[in-house]
Parts: sequence; C-alpha cells; structure tokens
Amino acid sequence: MLSKDEEQFLQFWTEKRDEFSTTSSKLLRGLPLATIFGLPIILFVAFIYFFLPDWFIKISKTSSESYIVIFIALIIFIVFFAFIRMHFKWEMSEQHYKELKIKKAKQHI
Repeated sequence: MLSKDEEQFLQFWTEKRDEFSTTSSKLLRGLPLATIFGLPIILFVAFIYFFLPDWFIKISKTSSESYIVIFIALIIFIVFFAFIRMHFKWEMSEQHYKELKIKKAKQHI
C-alpha cells in the first residue's frame, strides 16, 4: 500500500514531469545554487582585478586579459553545474515515480 506522501508525489510528478523535463526549466531551477557555488570565485577574481591588478600580473606573469578567460570559464561552470544538477534531480524523481507506479500496479492485482 502506498503511503500518503507517495500518493502525493505520484500526483505531483504526473502533473509536473513534462514541465520539469525541459532544458530551460532545468537551467532556471538550477541557477540559484550554481551561482552560490560560483559567486565566491567570481568575487575573489573581481577583488584581485580591481584592488591588486599588479600583484596578479607579477605573480602569474600573464596579462590582465586572462581575467576575461576566467570569467567565461566560471560562467560556463555555473551553467553546466545548474543543468547537470537539475537533470540528475529530474532523473532521480523520474526513477522514483516509475518505481511507485510499479508498486501501485502490483497492489491492484
């Protein structure tokens, strides 16, 4: 017998699974947490760029244009993390949904 929570999940996922499966939905739902992970790195690089630009150039022996590459890499990381995290979460919910459907079908037999 399915519990009340399992029944609620079945009903919720039946209604929302197509909406949550789109790429744009995964990106939009995953961006807040991905930004929280990427924000400290962006703030650290921005702090060095604005307050200690000579230090970075002396230490790394590179031009200050490498900041652009760092920011682009961080943006790519944030988008990738947001999508992959939400895709994984969607897959786990989908698997749980299918398991509950099988369990419900076995009860009716």
